[in-house]
Amino acid sequence: MRLWMFLTVLSVTVHASLEEITRNKNRGRGSTWWGIAKAGEPNNFLPMSAGSIHMEPVYATLRRKQRRLARENPGVLMSVSRGANQAIAECQHQFRNRRWNCSTKNFLRGKNLFGKIVDRGCRETAFIYAITSAAVTHSIARACSEGSIQSCSCDYTHQSRVSSAVRDWEWGGCSDNIGYGFKFSREFVDTGERGRNLREKMNLHNNEAGRAHVTSEMRQECKCHGMSGSCTVKTCWMRLPNFRVVGDNLKDRFDGASRVMVSNSDRARVTNNAITSNSASNSVHQHRDGLGRRQRYNFQLKPYNPEHKPPGQKDLVYVEPSPPFCEKNPKLGILGTHGRQCNDTSIGVDGCDLMCCGRGHKTQEVTVIERCSCTFHWCCEVKCQLCRTKKTVHTCL
Repeated sequence: MRLWMFLTVLSVTVHASLEEITRNKNRGRGSTWWGIAKAGEPNNFLPMSAGSIHMEPVYATLRRKQRRLARENPGVLMSVSRGANQAIAECQHQFRNRRWNCSTKNFLRGKNLFGKIVDRGCRETAFIYAITSAAVTHSIARACSEGSIQSCSCDYTHQSRVSSAVRDWEWGGCSDNIGYGFKFSREFVDTGERGRNLREKMNLHNNEAGRAHVTSEMRQECKCHGMSGSCTVKTCWMRLPNFRVVGDNLKDRFDGASRVMVSNSDRARVTNNAITSNSASNSVHQHRDGLGRRQRYNFQLKPYNPEHKPPGQKDLVYVEPSPPFCEKNPKLGILGTHGRQCNDTSIGVDGCDLMCCGRGHKTQEVTVIERCSCTFHWCCEVKCQLCRTKKTVHTCL
C-alpha cells in the first residue's frame, strides 16, 4: 500500500515537473540583470563591499555569478548599468517608428524590464538580447581604457608586436580593451544560458552576435607628432565606434533575421550532453574547459526554411513569429498602436496604414511652442526666443 502511494506521488511529481519544463522551455533566462539600468548610481559601485550589493533591491535580480563578478571587479557594475541604459536608448531609437517601439515599464523586483515580450522567442526578443550584450561589451571595453575599472586597463597587446619596416606609424596610445569587454560580457550577460533547449541556444547566439558586431567595428585611429604639425612620428591605437553604428548594424540584421530550429544531429548531441556551435569558425569558440567538454557556444542552428542558408555569426535568430503589436495585450506587455502618431505620406512601417493596422487615423492641428532664433552671446550663453507654430498631427484610431 505504501509502495503504491509512493509511486503515485512520484508519478504526479514527475508529471508536474514535465509540465513545468514544457511550460517554461521557451522562456528567456538570465535576462533579469537588465533591471540594473534602473539602479541609478549608488555610492557602493566603486569600491564594493561583499554585503553592499544587497543594499539596493534591484541587485536581487543579479545571479550569484554576476554578483561575484561585480565584487571581484570594482567599478564594473557602473559600466554594466551604463551599458544597459545605452542599450535601452538605442533600441528605442531604432524602433521609434515601428509598432513595437521597444517600450520599457516601471521596473519591479524580479520582473522583466522589457515586459513579457521576451518570453516569446520572436525577432524583437532577438534584438533585445543582441543590443544589450553589445552595449555591455562596448561599455566595459571603453571603461577599461578610461581607467574606470580596477581590474583592467588599456589594451597594450598591439604595442608588443614588432613594427613593420614599411609602416610609417607605430602602435601607441590607449586602445579600447575589446578583449576584456568581450570576455566579461560572455561571463556576465550569458550567465544562466546553458544552451539546453532551443530558446537558450537562441539567446546565446544573439548575445554572441551583439558582441561580434562591436568587435568587428573596432577602428584604427592615429595622431601625428612633430614640429609645426608635421608628421615626424605617428602613433595609432584601436578605438571603438560610436554605439549608433552598432545599433544601425543590428537593426539591419533584425530586418533579415533567420527563423531557426535545432538540427537532428544536434538533438542527438544534446542527448549525449555534447553540444556543438555554428560559430566554430571563430577560434575563440573552440576552447574547451578543463574537463575537455565543449563549451556552450558550440551548437548548430538549422534554418526553419530548408531553402535558407544557416545563420552566420552576426545574424540574429528567432524561433517563433512576432505578434502583430496592433492591440493592447497586458499578458505580453504590448501597448498596441492606438493613439500612436504616424506619417500619412509614408508607405513604410511608420506610415499610417501599417502603423494603425488598417484601423484608420485622425488628423488634427496642434500648436507647439518651440525655441527659435537662438543666438550665442559672449561668453558662454545661448539665448532663444519662444515661437508658436502649428503642426499637423496624424494619430492612429
